[in-house]
Amino acid sequence: MEKPVALGVDIGGSHITAALVDLETRSIIQDSVKRSAVDSQESKEVILAAWCDVINKAFKKSNTDNKLIGIAMPGPFDYENGISLIKDQDKFKALYGINIKEELATRLNIKAQNIHFINDAAGFLQGEVFGGAARGNANVIGLTLGTGLGSSYSIGGVAKDADLWNSPFIDGIAEDYLSTRWFVKRYHQLSNNTVAGVKELVAISANDHAATRVFMEFGYNLAQFLIPVIKKHKSDMVIIGGNISRAFSAFSPELIATLNGNDVHASIKVTKLKENAALIGAASCCDTNFLSENVEEIEHKKFH
Repeated sequence: MEKPVALGVDIGGSHITAALVDLETRSIIQDSVKRSAVDSQESKEVILAAWCDVINKAFKKSNTDNKLIGIAMPGPFDYENGISLIKDQDKFKALYGINIKEELATRLNIKAQNIHFINDAAGFLQGEVFGGAARGNANVIGLTLGTGLGSSYSIGGVAKDADLWNSPFIDGIAEDYLSTRWFVKRYHQLSNNTVAGVKELVAISANDHAATRVFMEFGYNLAQFLIPVIKKHKSDMVIIGGNISRAFSAFSPELIATLNGNDVHASIKVTKLKENAALIGAASCCDTNFLSENVEEIEHKKFH
């Protein structure tokens, strides 16, 4: 009996990463990770050829004939049918309206029904629920905090894009306050000094009052953003990923104190799988046993 294996693929505006995932251990198979830069301004042919090249290289470590692929893709995208709906975004213009599932199936000589798609923000959380920090939890919110704000929620083990980046917040939208540019801007307002990003702020925060204050304000803002979301989805956990998650210890005291002060007691965790989360989450879309088991596990927890 051969091991159940699927290829997880993470596609971004400038790269593609692919890796084989062992669906039993829910982990990446060593030395199978392949990555390549891809120019999303290129023609359909060039983009698809680059993707297929990386996918084929990653499959070299697998000896199965029944190839399964899960792909984490940015939206807008028809995930069910595999059609790109991305336009006016300065990326993948040449793929608009194209059935990516059919194109890849033909080029890779794989059955179309063996190719599954998931939203990239949902893929991150799906990975954490499948084999990471949220494993076995029913209702989870996932946030990726970095240059942008990715958000997703999982109910019964199935993650979906929450698409909260542009929800109204304070004097603008959520992403204005919950991304790297806010840290840079706010630190400059308080100190008149310029930093490149969050990593620099962490380095100086022990001795720099303005940097400390920025992290406290961020923690408070993040809590205010999360309170209605946690209540709406009845979430018992929040998983935070993205580059800003590396500064968790700097902003988490204020975040947790503010949540608790508002009688919100979901546990807050940092990503366990980091940049592998979306790969593992995408591959988990190929695991037919996972969803039925996950629902059973969650039901079991409710009654015990």
